[in-house]
Amino acid sequence: MAQKRILITGAAGFLGSHLCDRFIKEGIAVVAMDNLITGDLKNIEHLFKLPQFEFYHHDVSKFIHVAGNIDYILHFASPASPIDYLKIPIQTLKVSSLGTHNVLGFARVKKARVLVASTSEVYGDPEVHPQTEEYWGNVNPVGPRGCYDEAKRFMEALTMAYHETHGLETRIIRIFNTYGPKMRLNDGRVLPAFIGQALRGEDLTMFGDGSQTRSFCFVDDLVEGIYRLLMSDYHMPVNIGNPDEISIKDFADEILKLTGSNQKLISLALPKDDPKQRKPDITKAQQILGWNPKVNRAEGLKITYDYFKSLSKEELNKTEHRNLETLNK
Repeated sequence: MAQKRILITGAAGFLGSHLCDRFIKEGIAVVAMDNLITGDLKNIEHLFKLPQFEFYHHDVSKFIHVAGNIDYILHFASPASPIDYLKIPIQTLKVSSLGTHNVLGFARVKKARVLVASTSEVYGDPEVHPQTEEYWGNVNPVGPRGCYDEAKRFMEALTMAYHETHGLETRIIRIFNTYGPKMRLNDGRVLPAFIGQALRGEDLTMFGDGSQTRSFCFVDDLVEGIYRLLMSDYHMPVNIGNPDEISIKDFADEILKLTGSNQKLISLALPKDDPKQRKPDITKAQQILGWNPKVNRAEGLKITYDYFKSLSKEELNKTEHRNLETLNK
C-alpha cells in the first residue's frame, strides 16, 4: 500500500513547520509548499534530508500541481501577524481567496481531504463572550484588519461551498492565539514582542491600558487539535485554543517576572478595531475531538522563552527587512 502523503501550504511558517514535524512523525510523507514571503526555510531545513519530505517554492495563489497521490491537504498559507497583513493586504486577500480556490480545486482532483486554517479573527471585536462557533462575528470589512478578517471569512464560505456542491471532504479550524518555538520575534504579535523587548532590555509596549484580553495556546496543543480535526468526520468550523483568558497588562507582568526584567510597561494608542476580548468556547473540540489543551501558560512560556534566549544576538536584534510592498499587485 502506497505511503499516504499530505500537502502543507505555508509549510515554512511558524505553524506550518510544526505541522511538517508532526506528520513526518505520524509516518505520512510531507509535501511542503511556501513562497517564503513570511516563512523561513530554517524552520524546516532539518527535514530536507528525509526521503519522505519534499519542498516546493511556490505561491498557492497561482495554479498548483504536485505529481502523485495526495491524501490530505492542510492550507496554512497566509500572513497571520498584523505587521505582515497590514503591509501586504492585497496578497493577504489573494492567498485566502485565489489560493484557497486553487487548493480546493487541487483537492477535488486528487480526491484529498482538506483542512483550512481559519482564525478567531472571523469573530472580529466580539459582542459574544466567550466565542462559540455559532457566533457570526462583529467585523469591519473596510477597516485596517478587514484584509485578514474578511479573507478568512471568505475562505470558510468557499470551503463550505466546495463541500456542499462537490462533496469535498473539508475541515475548518478557527485558531486562537498560539505561541511557541519558531515564532518570529518581530512579527507584531504580543508574546514575541514582549519577550523580545525584555531580552533586549527595552521597556515593554502595550496598546491601550492593557485591559483587553487574549487566550494563549501552546503550539503542541494546537497541532494535536489540528491532527484530530483532520482525522475526524466533522466538517463544520471548530475552535481550537486555550480558554485560559488573561489581560494584556497581566500578561506583560508575567513576562517581566519570567524574564527577570525590571523594565517599565509603556502604553501606546490602541489600534483601530483591536479586539477587546478573546476567549474560545472549546465545547465542540472537547465533545467531538476529545481535545483539551494540556500545556499550561507557565510551562509553555518557559519553553518559548528558552527558545528565544537561544537565539544569537544578531537574530535577537534583527528587524523585519522583507520587501513586502512589492507584492501588493
